[in-house]
Amino acid sequence: MSGEQDIVQRLSQLDTCAVSDALDRLGLRGATTGVGPVWPCPRICGRSVTMKLKPAGLDGSKQHLGTRAIEAAETGNVIVIDNSGRPIPAWGGLLSLAAKLKGVAGVIVDGACRDVDESRELGFPVYAGSAAPMTARGRILEQSCNEEIQFRGVQVHPGDLVIADGSGVVFIPQAKELEVVAEAETIAHRENLMAAEIRKGRAVSEVMGLSYESMLEDGGKQ
Repeated sequence: MSGEQDIVQRLSQLDTCAVSDALDRLGLRGATTGVGPVWPCPRICGRSVTMKLKPAGLDGSKQHLGTRAIEAAETGNVIVIDNSGRPIPAWGGLLSLAAKLKGVAGVIVDGACRDVDESRELGFPVYAGSAAPMTARGRILEQSCNEEIQFRGVQVHPGDLVIADGSGVVFIPQAKELEVVAEAETIAHRENLMAAEIRKGRAVSEVMGLSYESMLEDGGKQ
């Protein structure tokens, strides 16, 4: 397995909570709030293909938003959309179909999406802040593709790792990904050991005592 496949595979074995804790441990930003799965879709992770939207003005769009991101994506990538939390859908069913056929792992929208039922029927994971039925036509335009964006206060660059599950969305800066994933693995391992102790009948107050509270300070190596 190549180094690229290895890091994504390792991340896929974790969850957003362990990754968020690892970022805290390293003093990095990356965890977000307010965006989650719009249907009971699986966890997704991969490298970000970014897109930024803006309100529609006097100039009409020369192409449908999202098409450049899908065409730029490689198998396993995740499309991340900066729609500034707007309630105007930035993603729909035809885009989900095209992305699914391209091998995209999923899409994450800071704002609304639509055609949730279509995405569910396709089995294409969509994470967003909300859902709404109206079209983006005449309301929002694509401003950029595969350039730096801001997602819920987190700076995201093309190629940054992202993981999303039922707890939310977390980004990992590409320059720190090996360190973050290693820390998250250590934390997850420690929590698995604690879960095993609880299942054995040990008092939860003992298991989740001071050692748990200090776990982020020592990287979970106690």
